[in-house]
Order: sequence, then C-alpha cells, then structure tokens
Amino acid sequence: MKQYDLVVIGGGSGGIAGARKAASYGAKVALCEKSDLGGTCVNLGCVPKKLFYYASEFSEYFKDSKNFGWDVSVKKFDWHRLLENKNKEISRLNGVYQKLLSDSGVDLIIGAAKFSGNHEISVGGQKISANKILLATGGYPFVPNFPGKEYVVTSDDMFFLKRIPKKIIIVGGGFIAIEFAFIMRGFGCDVTLLVRGKRILKNFDHDVSEFLTNEIRKKGINLKVETEIKSIAKKGSNLISTSNKGKFESDTILYATGRIPSTDNLGLNNTKVELNNNGTVKVDSYSKTTASNVFAVGDITSSMALTPIAINAARAFADSEFGKNKRKMRQVNIPAAVFSQPSVGTVGLSEEVANEKHGTVRVYKTSFRALKHNMSGNEGREFMKIIVSEKTNKVLGVHIVGKDAAEIIQMAAVALNCGATKKQFDETIGVHPTSAEELVTMRLV
Repeated sequence: MKQYDLVVIGGGSGGIAGARKAASYGAKVALCEKSDLGGTCVNLGCVPKKLFYYASEFSEYFKDSKNFGWDVSVKKFDWHRLLENKNKEISRLNGVYQKLLSDSGVDLIIGAAKFSGNHEISVGGQKISANKILLATGGYPFVPNFPGKEYVVTSDDMFFLKRIPKKIIIVGGGFIAIEFAFIMRGFGCDVTLLVRGKRILKNFDHDVSEFLTNEIRKKGINLKVETEIKSIAKKGSNLISTSNKGKFESDTILYATGRIPSTDNLGLNNTKVELNNNGTVKVDSYSKTTASNVFAVGDITSSMALTPIAINAARAFADSEFGKNKRKMRQVNIPAAVFSQPSVGTVGLSEEVANEKHGTVRVYKTSFRALKHNMSGNEGREFMKIIVSEKTNKVLGVHIVGKDAAEIIQMAAVALNCGATKKQFDETIGVHPTSAEELVTMRLV
C-alpha cells in the first residue's frame, strides 16, 4: 500500500492549493479527483459564469455606443460559438491545474476516493494511506422535491444548454439566481425571477437589496417575491409552473436554490468525522474535523461558499500542519461580489448587523448616474454606502452597486483590514472623474 504524508480528496481550488502548499514544505502528497481539475469554480461556477457575464454585457454596450458616435449593427448572438470558446478556455485551465500539480511534485490519482478508515482510502482500484487527509470535495446544486422536479435545470446545466432559452424562469434570490437573471436578460431572453422570501440577497445590506431590485426591474426582468412553485407540468415544448401566485409558462426553468456539501459516497461512516445538522463537515478554526488526522476546507464545510476562502483555508491548513506557522484563516472583512448588471461589491458589516454589534453608527450613502450614462442615455444608476462606528470613527462596512463594484471593493477590503477611519477616507484624494471617488467624498447631509 502506497504511503503519503497527505492525501487530498477533491481537485478544486481549495484542494489544489492545500496540496501544492503542503508539497512545498517537502510533504509527500497525492490528490484524488474523479472529474476535471479546478472543481466547481473553474468548470461549473466562477469562471464560466464570468465568461457568460462578459458576453451578456455586450448587448447593452452596443446600445450605449450610439450616442458616442458608433453606428453598430448586430446581426445575431451565436450561443454555440460562446459555448465552444468557453469550453476551450475551461479545457486550457484544466491543463494549467494539472501542470501546477505536476510541477509541485503532487501525485494525481484519477478516481472517486472513499475512506476505508481514518488513514486509509480506496481510489482508482488501489488503496493508499496517509498521515493526514484533507477533504475538499465542494458541493452541488440543491433542488427541492415537488411534482415536475425532473423538468428543471441547475446552474451546472446552464453552461451546456443545447439552445438558448426564449423564456426562462429562474427560482432563487441569491448570488447564482441574480447573476443568471441578468446574464440571460442580456442575451435577450424573457426572464422571470421568482423569490420565495420578501427580498433578493437577504443576507446583504437592505439598501443594496432594494437598490438592485429597482435595477432588476429597469432591465425588464419580471421579479416576483414571496412566490414559490408548487408543481411543474409539461405542455408541448413548454413548461407550466403552478405557484402560490398563479401560473407561469416558460421553455426553461432554472433552480438556483442553494447547494449541498458533497459528502455522499466518501465513506465517512468508516471514520470519526462528524457532520453538522446542515450536512456540512464539522471543523474547528484550524480546519480540523472530529477525526484528529482529517481536515476539511471549502464548500464541504459551513464557511462562506467563496473560492478565495477555500484557497486561504487550505493554505492555512498546510502552513499549520506541514510548515512552522500555525495559523487560522482570517474570518473578518471578507469581500464578496455579485456579478449582476450593475455588479455588487460588499465588505464588512451591513447597517443592520452594525447596529446590533456596535450600537450607534453613522451611515453615508449616495446614488448617482455615472458620467458615461449622462451621454449614453442608459437609465442605470449606481449606489454607494459607508457605515461608520460613532464611537471609534472606524469604517465598519462598504457597499457598492455599480459597473465596477467588484473591482473597487477589493481595495476597500484592504482599507477595512487596516482599520481605516472615515477621517482617513475623507483625507484621501479621489481619482477624477470616476465612480470610485464617491467613496472618499461622501459627507452626511
């Protein structure tokens, strides 16, 4: 039986980061993966979604260009060309990850790995053992049970549809649902967005949710809140959805209602690894499970389902277990983005949470039309909000809805992690003319 210092189960961003970092310390490492390298992010998530996002923006760019002197005539949008080029790029990235593992001295074992015990794994027709094992198997889309469930697609399927939908219903109010609503609308689809709760992005700052709701409707997306599908029936080539708010007809129904951790078929019953009530793997602040030699990172745990979190947690694990720097992953002021149109960038606390944790806070916010759209005629607006502690003057949260929100928020996150105060924001010279300069010019009215 082949022996390793570390076996990683899962070849996504977290698993690959942990494997390479451990190998850099001289550990003998194997990584087991049953599918394409790169995990959800590269194959079925962040990367293909961002490519679709870029593609969908062009429809608005073409319209905006007219008042800037461009006479653009668009014949059609070629869905199949987009899919073909997307597949080429994903294939290239798969190869990049394989080379990174090879160059790092990590053994790649293709196959579904399963525990035979805390230290022993069966994979690819062989058994291997390891002093330590890292679980990084990610998650997969969740669809609730109801009559007609078999007719729906998930986010995994959206990147491989044989034809672009004419009329699509998207169910959900989180990241994935919102992003696909804008993407499909940009491709010219008739989009209906059904949200079970009272508002979209329920865990975001309330003003962000409300502002983006208005932008959703400006784009012609039919948003219905407090709406839940009870059943789906097929009628010719169309689907009839029956909900608590009536019936909806479409040719495609996308369910973006959350994800489930991939713990199935891992043989965890042969280990001392315990699960939380929501099915995620129970870990401590150093990513250690209830089995002393088994660790877990990424979407299989209860951490935020963001690729950079999985990567950072995996590197912290490798530093702690194979290096000389025992450390936890920093859990505060984690920036996040929603690739809507306009996009959302957020870091720190929402106004609601800031009030609960810090008592009195000062809130600065502004809404404006970007300079470009004063000339383009586009009715889209942007929004920015800063939340400040009354007691310390420290900035507790920054929230942006706008064209480059996802880019701007990265540096706002650096400022918050440095403990920046509102006074320091005010003393910073803005870059003019930009939307970002609003962050350093906002004053109380």
